[in-house]
Amino acid sequence: MESLEQSKAYIESAVPGTRIEILRNDSPSAQRSLLLDNQHALAVARFLRDDPEFRLDYCSNVTGVDWLDAEISEKVKVKKVVDGVEKEVEEVKKTKRPGCLEAVYHLYSMELKHGPVIVRLRTENRTDKTRLPSLTPVWRGAEFQEREIFDLYGIIFDGHPDLRRLLMWDGYADHPMRKDYVEPDDYEYEPTAHDDVLEKAKQHAATEAKP
Repeated sequence: MESLEQSKAYIESAVPGTRIEILRNDSPSAQRSLLLDNQHALAVARFLRDDPEFRLDYCSNVTGVDWLDAEISEKVKVKKVVDGVEKEVEEVKKTKRPGCLEAVYHLYSMELKHGPVIVRLRTENRTDKTRLPSLTPVWRGAEFQEREIFDLYGIIFDGHPDLRRLLMWDGYADHPMRKDYVEPDDYEYEPTAHDDVLEKAKQHAATEAKP
């Protein structure tokens, strides 16, 4: 496979109008990824599957990520006049990063024996604009995994053939993998409550019993 930079340029030339950002990874794996723009994501996915250079015919894994609002600090060098002399000094620049939800796809080529290529899609925010295009029409193996992300993170996948909860029950109003999720204290559905779960259930029962 070509470098990620070459792949980015190749995809952008093949899918007119698409915008791709290379995201670095500071973890030990250092696996960088491609952030796709939502408008062209489905077209890019089809290209990655069908292009003879890529032939990414297998989606092995789809995961969700919840990014809270955060303040990012980075060190930058700026020129300042110190004691009448212009010097380059280091300062800390702080910027605000708005929160969003993310779907991450790990793609391989079974035919050409290469991968993974990691692509990401991001929602506009974490509240009322949480829609992404489903990539299940391209990789059928993403179907249940997108359902799981819908269930646990709340991302709505437009174009998914059967988008409904997978782990939680119909009518459940929350998304347990969100970082600001508050777990319930009733645990009426827990048949074998024990330890801290049992203690919470007792406290809830005592509160419910008060007039």
